[in-house]
Amino acid sequence: MKELKLLLYPFSCLYGFISFLRNKAYDWGILRSYEFPIPIISLGNLSMGGTGKTPHIEYLIELLSPENKIATLSRGYKRLSKGFKIAEKGDTSDSIGDEPMQFFKKYPEIIVAVDEDRKNGIENLMSQFPEIDLILLDDAFQHRRVKPGLSILLTDYLQPFYNDYVFPSGTLREFISEKKRADIVVVTKTPKVFSPITTRTLTEKIKPLPNQAVCFSYIKYSGFVPLTEIASTLEKTTFNTILVLAGIANPYPLEAHLKSFCEEIQPMYFKDHHRYTYEDAVRIKESFHNIVTRNKAIFTTEKDVMRLLNQALFKEIADIPVFYAPIAVDFHDFCKSLFITQIFDYVKKAKRSH
Repeated sequence: MKELKLLLYPFSCLYGFISFLRNKAYDWGILRSYEFPIPIISLGNLSMGGTGKTPHIEYLIELLSPENKIATLSRGYKRLSKGFKIAEKGDTSDSIGDEPMQFFKKYPEIIVAVDEDRKNGIENLMSQFPEIDLILLDDAFQHRRVKPGLSILLTDYLQPFYNDYVFPSGTLREFISEKKRADIVVVTKTPKVFSPITTRTLTEKIKPLPNQAVCFSYIKYSGFVPLTEIASTLEKTTFNTILVLAGIANPYPLEAHLKSFCEEIQPMYFKDHHRYTYEDAVRIKESFHNIVTRNKAIFTTEKDVMRLLNQALFKEIADIPVFYAPIAVDFHDFCKSLFITQIFDYVKKAKRSH
C-alpha cells in the first residue's frame, strides 16, 4: 500500500497543484466569488466523502428551522436531471439525488433544491421563494464561486485530513492548507466517551487559526425502522445473522453498531451512491436466503432506502425483513454550546446587516 501511494505521489502533486492554482485565482480576485444578501451556511469537507455531511445538515435544519424559512441546496450527485430543480411530489433519488431526497422526505417544511451551479441555484431560490431567509449549502467547500457567510469543514475522526493525502495517493480534494477557509472545523464520528486529552491532541494536530473553532460530534442511532411489511411484524430485537446492505462511503459505523444486536454480520457493500438495479435486488434476496440461520434480517442505511424505493426493486425484496437504522449527530457537551452559539450569532448578525 505504501509503495502504491509513493508511485501515485507525483500525480497527487499535480492534482493538488491544479487545485492550488484554482484557489489562488479566487483568493486573488482573478475568478470572482459572489456574496448574497441572505445568511448562507456551507458544509463540506476536504476529502472525497464519508465524513457525515447529511446528518450534520439535518442537525442544522432542526436547529434553525423553528425561527427560519430554510432552503437546502445540493449538487444532487448522480441524479439523472440537470440544472436547477426544486424537489416536488413524485421525485426520486434518480431525479434529485440521495441526500436531497432524504431532506425532502424528512423535512416537508423546508425547500429542497439541487443545482450543479450553486450561484445559479441561490439566485433561483431567492427569486422564486422570497420568503427564504437562510440557505444551507450541502458539500460546497470547494464551490468557490459562492462565498458563504459561514463555512463548516468536517473531518472524520478515524481518517482526519491531517493524516490524509491529496488524490490519488489519498482522498483529499485539495491541500490541507485550504482548511483556512473554514470558520468551524468539526471532527465527526468520535466515540461517545471522549477524553479531554484526546480533544487537546486532535485540536493540536488540526492546528486551527485563531478565528477557527474546533468542535466534536458523534453518531446517534435512533432504533430500527421496518422498511418492509414483514419486518414490521417481527418482535425480535436481536438476530443470529444480520446482512448489512450499504452503498455509502463509510458503512463501518453502522456495522459496528449492529454487532451488538446479532451474533454474525454479513456485509454486502456497494460503491458510494450506487444506483441499485433489478439484478442487485435479485442478488440481495438470494444472499439473504443463502444465510443458513433462521433468525435473520437485512439492515441498511437511511440513504440507501432512498434508492431502494424504486417500485420494481422494492417489489423484489418486499417479502423479506428489511430494516433501516436512522442516524443523527450530536455534539459533545464541552463544545455543543460553542457550536450552537456560533451558528445563531452568525445568522442573527447576517440578518441584521441585510
